[in-house]
Amino acid sequence: MKELSDLPNIGKVLANKLKQVGINNEHELKLIGSEKAILKIATLEQSGACINMLYALEGAIQGIRWHGIDKDRKQELKMWYQMLNK
Repeated sequence: MKELSDLPNIGKVLANKLKQVGINNEHELKLIGSEKAILKIATLEQSGACINMLYALEGAIQGIRWHGIDKDRKQELKMWYQMLNK
């Protein structure tokens, strides 16, 4: 099982935010999924939660750089994120 900072797209700052919301490793991130993870991060003060962070989390779950996320999945995430911010 990989540490969060060993996953693609996850640097120290994002790894720390994940740990603050109770997501401590790759397994826990995969269990919760990118959408629920970003919702948890958004509850933090000065979370910096944004669409790019959501993409980063999804890429980490898939084990790829976020630029490589399938365009249909990326569109799905974008629509979900936009609905949250209405």
